[in-house]
Amino acid sequence: MDALSVAVTRGDVVEAVHRVHAVAVRDGDVIATAGDAERVAFLRSAWKPIQAIALVESYDDLTDEEVAIACASHQAEPAQLDAVRLLLARAGATADDLENGPQEGRPQGKLGHNCSGKHAGFLAACRAQGWPFAGYRLPGHPLQKRLRDLVGGDLPAIDGCGIPTYAAPLTAQAGLLTATPERVAAAMRARPELVGGAGADDTALMQALPGWLAKRGAEGLLCAAAPDGHGYAFKVADGNGRGLRPAIAAVLGVETFASVPLENSLGEIVGAVELA
Repeated sequence: MDALSVAVTRGDVVEAVHRVHAVAVRDGDVIATAGDAERVAFLRSAWKPIQAIALVESYDDLTDEEVAIACASHQAEPAQLDAVRLLLARAGATADDLENGPQEGRPQGKLGHNCSGKHAGFLAACRAQGWPFAGYRLPGHPLQKRLRDLVGGDLPAIDGCGIPTYAAPLTAQAGLLTATPERVAAAMRARPELVGGAGADDTALMQALPGWLAKRGAEGLLCAAAPDGHGYAFKVADGNGRGLRPAIAAVLGVETFASVPLENSLGEIVGAVELA
């Protein structure tokens, strides 16, 4: 099957078309594809639920908000920043210890970075394991060696927040979240609003499909896992995440994702993003 085509229409004119590759797996077997199932892409933030394993294996008294924010690509909403502060307090650390940089347009300096929850979780794991804070983001640090073992990656690139990231074919990424430990999965289901935030694709998908897991990554990537063990990966070929929702609607049947209104700066609807 060809890649899914998602059209951006303004008035009666198609201004852009995004091609979306999609893969569904069950128990390691590919059961459905659209486009190139073996396309290789970096995991980016889609593997944060796996990165959170270093945190949950270090403590048995974590709250759902601590675990969920460790999995988050957050929007610096007040509840999200409060959750990051909880993890920093657990680590005995401050925002100065975070090894992500600040993010343009975000409040609170390094604390407001969309990956600060993950970084705070890394600091908490380091404290519990007796690993040094300094350099926790570097490939040779014990924390990153542990995470590399979890994902089975090799020859990493560096993600936008300074952490190693690994490339994998979409067939492998489709099964990524099916390997999420139950403690992590339970927190994401309980607090989906912390994982992304208002209007974020992963948060909206988990709210539309209770019991599911979803995590988006940069460059138009989203991975999901159903309660029955099916796993999914979606990748917009040109990296524009606005192509995701109509493709997800076509594969998962989420009707509210089928048409995304295109608005101008006045809030007027001037077009739509829909399956072509």
